[in-house]
Amino acid sequence: MDESMAPQTMQKEISKDIASGIAITIVIFGVTIYMPIIGFFCSLLLPLPVLFYRSKLGRSTGSIIPVASIALMIVILGRASIDILFFGELLLLGFVLSELIEMNLSVEKTICYAVSAILLTGTFGLLLHGSMARIGIQALISDYVAKNLQLTMAIYKNMGVSEDSIHLISNSLENIQYVLVRIFPSLVIGSTLFVAWVNLLIAKPMLTSRKLFFSDFGSLNLWKAPDFLVWGAIGCGLTLLLPSKALKMFGLNGLIILMIVYFFEGIAIVSFYFEKKEFSRILRLFLYTLIVLQQIILFLIIGIGFFDTWLNFRRLGIKKNKS
Repeated sequence: MDESMAPQTMQKEISKDIASGIAITIVIFGVTIYMPIIGFFCSLLLPLPVLFYRSKLGRSTGSIIPVASIALMIVILGRASIDILFFGELLLLGFVLSELIEMNLSVEKTICYAVSAILLTGTFGLLLHGSMARIGIQALISDYVAKNLQLTMAIYKNMGVSEDSIHLISNSLENIQYVLVRIFPSLVIGSTLFVAWVNLLIAKPMLTSRKLFFSDFGSLNLWKAPDFLVWGAIGCGLTLLLPSKALKMFGLNGLIILMIVYFFEGIAIVSFYFEKKEFSRILRLFLYTLIVLQQIILFLIIGIGFFDTWLNFRRLGIKKNKS
């Protein structure tokens, strides 16, 4: 009797995990769409429940969570819009990250392969959506950017931003839209890199605390970008001085992507010294929050990552003489 009850108990636990995974995903989705300011940060965590439960339940059972969540999202929004593609790609990112973690690859390969998978499926999704709507992909992106800019303006008004500022931004919307459409590729690549990186960092303690497998990436606060990338950044910066608009936009796209990469290196350096100076968790959380909220500090972190190529702030590879 005990043997017959064991499979039933296991099945109940699996069903409970599936329900929990779907519920957590839908709650994050709800906060994202109904609370735009807080929801922006919550959307970064949307891959996390899929990643965790895929690692816990396995591939076939874990795949139920993103599929069921997408179905519920369509019901909530009332249609299969381009926003569903965006949320679907975030859920897919969590699933792909879990798959790659099990393959025990390096952190660079894990993130690059995951981002590549999202870019390929996302591009296919946009082409499919555009063909169904009988609209070109550039026009589709332009329309999507325009709608989001209007939504941003509405948020600014609700936040009580001054009329002069609203008027100034409104007059510049056409130029803002022009630039955003042309740097859309780098924004997508950069944001996907960032989301993958954040979810890997959070997933590590979640999985290891429950004795689930997580790749041994080593100490990530010692991570360093390949040295040759610095010449790519310099080259992209130089294209901004050229008269050609096409070359300028190409260089700007490359520069945005590389800024994300050097942000990773910069924040690794910051984390290295936080650990070395034994800062408390509360102080670390405060300083990390300050980095996210203050753009000047954010660019300073990127600069630290970039100049680490020459200055080697952590003294990596330098052996200390022992007296």
